[in-house]
Amino acid sequence: MRAGWRVGSIFGIPLLVDSSWFLILGLFTYSNSLVLQQNPGYPASVAWITGLGLALSLFGSVLLHELGHSLTARSQGIGVNSITLFLFGGIASIDRESKTPGQMFQVAIAGPAVSFALFLLLAGAGQVLPVDTPLHLIATRLSAINLVLALFNLIPGLPLDGGQVLKAAVWKLTGSRIQGMRWAARSGQALGWLGIALAVMAYFQSPSGNFNAIWLGLIAWFILSNARAYSRVSDVQEAVDKLTAADAMTREFRVADADLSLDRFISDYVEREEAYPPAFYAASDGRYRGQVLVEDVQQIERSQWRQQTLQDIAHPLTEIPSVAEASPLSDAIDKLETLSLKRITVLSPAGAVAGVLDRGDIVRAVAKQLKVPVPDALIARIKEDGVYPPGLPLPAIALSLNEDRDHN
Repeated sequence: MRAGWRVGSIFGIPLLVDSSWFLILGLFTYSNSLVLQQNPGYPASVAWITGLGLALSLFGSVLLHELGHSLTARSQGIGVNSITLFLFGGIASIDRESKTPGQMFQVAIAGPAVSFALFLLLAGAGQVLPVDTPLHLIATRLSAINLVLALFNLIPGLPLDGGQVLKAAVWKLTGSRIQGMRWAARSGQALGWLGIALAVMAYFQSPSGNFNAIWLGLIAWFILSNARAYSRVSDVQEAVDKLTAADAMTREFRVADADLSLDRFISDYVEREEAYPPAFYAASDGRYRGQVLVEDVQQIERSQWRQQTLQDIAHPLTEIPSVAEASPLSDAIDKLETLSLKRITVLSPAGAVAGVLDRGDIVRAVAKQLKVPVPDALIARIKEDGVYPPGLPLPAIALSLNEDRDHN
């Protein structure tokens, strides 16, 4: 989650606030103030101020919870993009997952550990603060909330922290990150459906409905929808893991005579292509001499185009970014991102050009593996823009698959 207003940073991590946060802040302040006004010692003004303080303290606890995850992830060399506060609490956006099950467990458990520590600290403060004062009330209620926050997040189902713990445990037992994701996502979906069922039952048992039942239903829906998203990611992970560069490559390239002059190359090849030109390679005597980049030609004075040939500017295949046909598709995805390439060359075992692939080819191959239809217009747009569709984290998936392969 990256949307929201930036309100500052903590330990160099941008802090964002989603618009839904203001809604829940107002509801928490309102509900707390109504309860407090029923006590003789809390006039309306004090009740509202205390209610607001309790609501802000709650989200302060959520922030510290997410900070626990973030700082633990950062200690493992994982970049933390932001922490966002929103309707259902908070979420930390990180660059990638941990490299090992043990490290994943550390990141997952850090949040609940912070919440449990806050519970102990605030419970102790409640013992020494004067009774029947706003500070005592905030400390005692906030300690209970942090205990609930710690225990609730340990429920073993994604997207909760307990789901990440379950994922790490299954990964450790099976040796498969994908299986860990799949089991934790299924557990999260079961948890979401159970929460929705309980919310419906609670709602209809009350004659006039029940705010707590509605809130439970919203939380259950949030868990269910996110667990489904994790399940889809595990499907994509599995699909990418089964594919090689040869499965995704295309023959969208042209081979020109290495002795061809640059001006003939531009007029006979480049100017005849459409908006998204293919890759160009130079060959002579039955051998590839290298890749020809149009931008290299454009940097040469036009007066020299008749004198210079493709042989003069071709980049040898051994020196250009490439992957072998048998390479895992994740290698190609990772190289495209790491080197900021629009497409990459695929080489045969003999070192010849077997094909090329770009992000559009990758999306098409993954969709075919998943048996999901993708419009040709979308593939063409991905090729032209060089950007994966929103919600398809292929670079992060490829990175984690490559790390698992290296680790094993």
